[in-house]
Amino acid sequence: MSNDITNLRKFVSPEIIFGAGARKSVGNYAKTFGAKKVFLVSDPGVVEAGWLADIAGCLEEEGIEYVTFTQVSPNPRSEEVMLGAQLYQEHQCNVIVAVGGGSPMDCAKGVGIVSANGKNILDYEGIDTIDLPIPPLIFIPTTAGTSADVSQFAIISDQVDKVKISIVSKAVVPDVALIDPETTLTMDPFLSACTGVDALVHAVEAFVSTGAGPLTDMHALDGMRLINENLVALVANPADLQLREQVMLGSMKAGLAFSNAILGAVHAMSHSLGGYLDLPHGLCNAMLLEHVINFNYRDAEDRFKVVAQTLGIDIRGMTSNQVRERLIRQVIDLKQQVGLSQKLAASGVSMTDIPMLSEHAISDPCILTNPRRSSKRDVEVVYEEAL
Repeated sequence: MSNDITNLRKFVSPEIIFGAGARKSVGNYAKTFGAKKVFLVSDPGVVEAGWLADIAGCLEEEGIEYVTFTQVSPNPRSEEVMLGAQLYQEHQCNVIVAVGGGSPMDCAKGVGIVSANGKNILDYEGIDTIDLPIPPLIFIPTTAGTSADVSQFAIISDQVDKVKISIVSKAVVPDVALIDPETTLTMDPFLSACTGVDALVHAVEAFVSTGAGPLTDMHALDGMRLINENLVALVANPADLQLREQVMLGSMKAGLAFSNAILGAVHAMSHSLGGYLDLPHGLCNAMLLEHVINFNYRDAEDRFKVVAQTLGIDIRGMTSNQVRERLIRQVIDLKQQVGLSQKLAASGVSMTDIPMLSEHAISDPCILTNPRRSSKRDVEVVYEEAL
C-alpha cells in the first residue's frame, strides 16, 4: 500500500455555526454547557461597536448571569490574561464567551488555561504544554482573519521581553465557533485589509507547510480562492454583506487548514516583529509575505505552482522562475490594492534590530513546519530584504 495513503493525520475543529445571525445562539450553547455564570471577554473597540451589548443581551434572554472583562490590548498581554483569570475565579464562572478579533479570543484562551492549570500564562509557551482541560469556550469572531475561533493556537504578548509567545494545544480549540458575517460590518477598511491578508497568509503557509495533507489542503486552497476573489472588492465596498460572508468563509477555511497543518516562516517572523513593536499582526504578515515566498519557493516549487493557479495565474508555458516572479507580483498587487504596501523600515525596524528579531523568530514553533529549513542568518536576510 502506498505511503501516501497510510500516513496518519489528525484534524481538530470546534463545532461551527456559520452564517448571518449565528451569534444569537450563544445563550443556547451556554446553557448546553451548564453555564452558571459566563465570563464574557471582549475589548474596547468591540464594546464601542456594540457587539458586546448585543451578545450580553442574548445571554440575558436565556437568564444567564455573566461578568464582563474588556481590559484587552490589540496584542493581548500576559498581565491581562492573569488579571482575567483572577476575575474568572473570583466570580466563580464556569463558561467563557469571547466576542471580538484575535486579541479577545486569545486572551480568553489564556484565561481558560490559567484558571484550570494555575501558573503564569507564559509558562505554557510551546506545543502540548497544558495538563488539565480548560473551561468550555464559545467564540464569536468580529473580524475575518485571525481564525482564533477555530484554531489550536493562542498568541500572547510578553511586554517585559517584548516578544509574542505561541501556545499550541488541542486544549485551546474552542468548543463552539459562532461565525456571523454581520459582526464584521463594523470593521474599517484598514482592519478588513489586515485581517484578510492575515487569512490569505494562513492559507498559503498551511498549504506549503511540511504538516500539510489532504485534510488541510482542501481548506487551504478554497480559503485562498475565496479571499483572492473577494478581499479587494470588500475593502472598496465594506458594507456589502455578501462580500463579508465570502471573506469570512475564506478566513474560516484558512483557519481550519493552519490549525492542523501549522504555519511557517511568515508567522514565526511576524510574531517576533509584532511582539517587539506591538504592530497589527496582519500588517506584519503583509510586510513579510512575498519575501518569505521568494525564500521558500525552491523547496516547495510544485506546491507554490498550485498556489499561483489558485490565485488565478495561468502558469501554462511558464518556467519555474517565471511562476515564482508572477506569484510574487500577484501578492504585491493584491496588497497594494487593499492599501498594505508598508515596509519594515517605515514601521520602525532598523538593521540593528534584525539579529534580535531573528533570534526570536528562529525559536518560534511555526518555523518548524516551514518548507525550507531556516538558519538564523536565513531569517536575517529575509528581514533585510523586507526593510
